[in-house]
Amino acid sequence: MAAPAQNLRINGDRLWDSLMEMAKIGPGVAGGNNRQTLTDEDGEGRALFQKWCEDAGCTMGLDQMGNMFARREGTDPEALPVYVGSHLDTQPTGGKYDGVLGVLGGLEVLRTLNDLGIKTKHPIVATNWTNEEGTRYAPAMLSSGVFAGVHTQDWAYDREDAEGKKFGDELQRIGWRGDEEVGARKMHAFFELHIEQGPILEAEGKDIGVVTHGQGLSWTQVTVTGKDAHTGSTPMPMRKNAGLAMARILEKVDEIAWSNAPHAVGAAGHIDVYPNSRNVIPGKVVFTVDFRSPDLDVITDMENRLRVAAQEIIDEMGLQIEFEKVGGFDPVKFDDGCVAAVRNAAERLGYSHRDIISGAGHDACWINRVAPTAMVMCPCVDGLSHNEAEDISKEWAAAGADVLFHAVVETAEIVE
Repeated sequence: MAAPAQNLRINGDRLWDSLMEMAKIGPGVAGGNNRQTLTDEDGEGRALFQKWCEDAGCTMGLDQMGNMFARREGTDPEALPVYVGSHLDTQPTGGKYDGVLGVLGGLEVLRTLNDLGIKTKHPIVATNWTNEEGTRYAPAMLSSGVFAGVHTQDWAYDREDAEGKKFGDELQRIGWRGDEEVGARKMHAFFELHIEQGPILEAEGKDIGVVTHGQGLSWTQVTVTGKDAHTGSTPMPMRKNAGLAMARILEKVDEIAWSNAPHAVGAAGHIDVYPNSRNVIPGKVVFTVDFRSPDLDVITDMENRLRVAAQEIIDEMGLQIEFEKVGGFDPVKFDDGCVAAVRNAAERLGYSHRDIISGAGHDACWINRVAPTAMVMCPCVDGLSHNEAEDISKEWAAAGADVLFHAVVETAEIVE
């Protein structure tokens, strides 16, 4: 297939203006965004995206999970579409670019094709996946997961937020539940542009990350039970300190992750201590160990080593421990052909680039199960994301969208 001419570029100013306009919807308290899924603000952001897509001559499809599909027709009615997109929902204290760059980058691909009068054999569809973040409704990547057959729609509809409001009810309430069967669409390929959410590209001065793999993830919830006791009057030899046991286990978590460097990582982000009083020795702790690696064998080994090491600590201290696998997904290897299209685009355009492994989950990780998929990443300042201070430059956004444009259009095949 013919590659787009080297001089073809997206409109970086228009892309940036669109990002800033979308950021006005659901503003955060510190310069970012709070546009959580299925809120009124989410509905308002969706309406703006739909208006822009229709202004670009696209037709909008909407499925029963609220996934949005803006279609630009191709010349071959039998050719499967090339999909491109990400998500518009944000964290409660999210930035202006996480997810949004990928959706509006997809729109910019369509707008640029219109500007240049380019026709493609395959239709191109800009996509907004519902509830990628998973903050209000767990788990993350919920609707792309239903699309890929990972979750059932009924199960997704029954997810509840902190106030007990169900996903299905809130989707209906904001008016974005479509009639189309979820997962019925067939894809020629899928591409997703995203900020790195890590520090590697900026630190190395690279314009583009060519994402070859997505890390697998394992969440093990650990419950350690000791005995509540007064911190002042309980002799040291008679304590059953669950907090101390947790500290020793978390040292092992760090040691296990370091032993699988450079790609494996591990930590505990969720920690509850009971009774959590200043003058009571913790009698119980519950924490979740998060291990990640692009190699499934490494994840399995880290899980096993955690259980063995933790049990030894607990036995030595005379406490009790329980382990529960509460989440996870296998590592993802993205499609060789799509990855090559991204890498070739970066080289053709003269952007510095490196292969990179995504440390976070993305909709592309689930869509990879049903269609050839790849991701493009651009740097973000200090690697900061899921934070209102998240920041990128206009030049980084344009470079990422340029590479996205070339990879998508090459895959969709220009008609001369």
